[in-house]
Amino acid sequence: MHWFTAVFLVALALATAVRVWLARRHIEHIAARRDAVPAEFSEHIALAAHQKAAGYTIAKARLGVFETLAGTALLLGFTLGGGLQLLSGAWGRILEAGGYAHGIALIASVALISGVVDLPFGLYRTFVIEARFGFNRMSLALFLADLAKLAALGALLGIPLVFLVLWLMAKMGGAWWLYVWLAWVAFNLLLATIYPTLIAPLFNRFAPLEDADLRGRIESLLAKCGFRARGLFVMDSSKRSSHGNAYFTGFGAAKRIVLFDTLISRLAPPEIVAVLAHELGHFARRHVWKRMALVFGASLALLWLLGWLIGQDWFYAALGVRSQGTAIALVLFFMTVPVFTFLLQPLASLYSRLHEFEADAYAARHADARDLVRALVKLYRDNAATLTPDPLHSAFYDSHPPAVTRIARLQAHQA
Repeated sequence: MHWFTAVFLVALALATAVRVWLARRHIEHIAARRDAVPAEFSEHIALAAHQKAAGYTIAKARLGVFETLAGTALLLGFTLGGGLQLLSGAWGRILEAGGYAHGIALIASVALISGVVDLPFGLYRTFVIEARFGFNRMSLALFLADLAKLAALGALLGIPLVFLVLWLMAKMGGAWWLYVWLAWVAFNLLLATIYPTLIAPLFNRFAPLEDADLRGRIESLLAKCGFRARGLFVMDSSKRSSHGNAYFTGFGAAKRIVLFDTLISRLAPPEIVAVLAHELGHFARRHVWKRMALVFGASLALLWLLGWLIGQDWFYAALGVRSQGTAIALVLFFMTVPVFTFLLQPLASLYSRLHEFEADAYAARHADARDLVRALVKLYRDNAATLTPDPLHSAFYDSHPPAVTRIARLQAHQA
């Protein structure tokens, strides 16, 4: 066995075992506390709602275990199982091996197979778990229509991008990874720019906010924070789910504020304003740009690493591939990178939680912290978010602080 094969198998086994172990801890921790609402929430959340949240979270965690195991099996099948080599050889009998069409076909095949493996989990999550707990409002026809749109968008945007990447890898010499990185950054910025007006409307209807009182409150908040937005919109999210949310999207003068119709139906106007003040905090503290800079920096380092690995024969052989080339190197690399970077997940989660605390502090200064607390409690209850996550699981995965900690911080700001 090649040394890198052994390293890969150990890393994969460790990542899979940690994921499963954390999920089991999470399930057991929540199950042990499902019969008592935390004292901080006992006046606002009924035991039945708390137990519903426990059941919902446990069901999702159990499904996540099977997804983890399926993902591990698929990765082994593609690599040491010979799947990538088989696909490359099959397309090589139809298309010129190593050519652009061959590379695009190989990458598209991997994406398609991965999507097919993920599909049963998506169906079960939507039509069994979400339906069982009263959240799903999506029909099978709408689910399939969304899937078809996503596939069409993936082809429309992905195929030209893959061709550009393969062309740059072939034409730009040893520094190809730098040019590919620049193309990747440009593509992501373009996607973020066109998403609000060209992509999002393919899936949802966006109508201007008509509630004059709520609009006035929001415009007053924007003026107070010195924030400009192109428009206030309500999204018909209720046709897919009863979960509520709000978000900002776009850059510069094209920024939009989007409220889910389910959010408007549940929260009072002052509470909605407090939620938006939190979202404004992310912009005011430049969290979006900081996260993008972090992602772009990491992608530059990874592409540099790929630039070195692509010429190493052992990289292919140790992962079950005899063929060599730019496309197969790309697929191999980005399949295996998550295995080795998995243990960095807690750092990413911690960074995100720090941003959430900063956004909450901003909201407490520009709106009433009590309104944000009331809004969060309603959202925890109505979205069946568990109030008792396993601390280790939460530290590893959660992008938002645990409910008890977050509410305590807001109450301290209020005081």
